[in-house]
Amino acid sequence: MTAFLKRLCAACACAFLLAAPAAAQQGGNTIDDTLYRELGGQEGIRKIIDDFKLIIMDDARINASFKDVDIAHLKKRLAEQFCALAGGPCKYGGKDMTLIHADLGITVAQFNALTEDLQQALDRNGIPYRVQNRLIAKLAPMQREIVTK
Repeated sequence: MTAFLKRLCAACACAFLLAAPAAAQQGGNTIDDTLYRELGGQEGIRKIIDDFKLIIMDDARINASFKDVDIAHLKKRLAEQFCALAGGPCKYGGKDMTLIHADLGITVAQFNALTEDLQQALDRNGIPYRVQNRLIAKLAPMQREIVTK
């Protein structure tokens, strides 16, 4: 098993055990924004997405899949999605993952390549592995909605 898959499996299996959440009370609802803060908030997520885009465009395994994509729109939606999943104040305004990816024929290998690229972007931004694993654990279930081939 590759180091990447070991990290992904560990993240999925241990997502709730990796760190105790620091929750804040707002209007009677408990909001856990720990991951959001550990990613550097909106500015940190923006930097991660900027690097992620550059890495994807240099990745010969998947860059052809993005040739007709509105990259500015993709970056905006990814930033919203990461922010919302991490407990930040953002709302994801994009379409359903299944709908967006239905006709793209994305393989497990392509999904894994994209995940590896994300890990590189997180590394470039000094995000600790335990924080990376928590984000990836939140994104990993999307594989069922994205991989269609």
